[in-house]
Amino acid sequence: MEKVIVVVTGGTGYIASWVVRDLLKEGHEVRTTVRNMKDEEKYLHLLNLEKKYDGTLKIYEADLVKSGSFDQAIEGADYVIHTASPFSVDRSLDPKKDLLEPAVKGTVNVLEGVNRSKSVKRVVLTSSLAAIYGDNRDMRDFGIDAFDETMWNTTSSLKNNPYSYSKTMAEKKAWEMAEQQNEWDLITIHPGFVFGPSLSKRVDATSVDTLRRLLGGEFRTGVPHLEYVFSDIRDIATGHIRAAFTEEAKGRYIIANENGSFIKMAKIIKHYYGKRYKMPVGKVPKFIVWVIAPMMGLSRQYIKNNVGYKLKADNSRSIIELKMSYRSLETTLIDHIEQLRKDDLI
Repeated sequence: MEKVIVVVTGGTGYIASWVVRDLLKEGHEVRTTVRNMKDEEKYLHLLNLEKKYDGTLKIYEADLVKSGSFDQAIEGADYVIHTASPFSVDRSLDPKKDLLEPAVKGTVNVLEGVNRSKSVKRVVLTSSLAAIYGDNRDMRDFGIDAFDETMWNTTSSLKNNPYSYSKTMAEKKAWEMAEQQNEWDLITIHPGFVFGPSLSKRVDATSVDTLRRLLGGEFRTGVPHLEYVFSDIRDIATGHIRAAFTEEAKGRYIIANENGSFIKMAKIIKHYYGKRYKMPVGKVPKFIVWVIAPMMGLSRQYIKNNVGYKLKADNSRSIIELKMSYRSLETTLIDHIEQLRKDDLI
């Protein structure tokens, strides 16, 4: 493969670290952005990856909400993979200030830098299944068997699922900007609930934190019946890179595989590890979850619209056009747990 210059924004992130790693392994020049270059501990794992592989790595400082801060990294690049975006379901956050504005403004800042560069051929944006649907009940309400890339989240707002709303608005802004020029094209990647081994020892990623809490016995008395569509972190990285380098690729791609719940996860973990971890004993009835929702940091509207509903996504487009093959949830979870154990994080 021809060696090219690829910018990966938010390089210290859970997904971005794997994208950087795979690009370095293929021998490319990778430029990645961090919020604070003085905090070397956060990106030390990336510097160590560069030593292992043929590619080269350059670190740049950039801030999502600071106009022009991505320009230096993007100047002269061939591809931009924009992964940097705030992710949190913490209800104490200001949804507009902490989620919507940085997600949309960050996307605008990166794409304005792309427009100024005149060298970038393609932008790959990390969106989410959250930009395709708002609540699990949407599948039933729309009368469909699975969500696909033609669909958009129309039910989220700043009050209902603000994170999902921020991802939807950021992606819509990206498509709007892409259509206003003809120098570069846009592809968006839509992961589900992400698990899989982390390349750093950081535990602040929501997915990593969730798995550690599950293994720590926090949910042993029971869990609500919430269904998800799961993604392996390594499959997501592959999806981003194939989207960038597959010339015929276009539009939106769901990069997710199995659907299931915490109970399904618990059964896999129990099968492999026996009684080592205190897994949930069963499902908590929906009416009880609804009553205690505020204590769990969840809104009652979220419980009403999500607990007990089936969820499925159609990934066939990625299999046909990006030649994706997917790891099983079993492989994803066991590899993730082994990484946490190796790094003494559980």
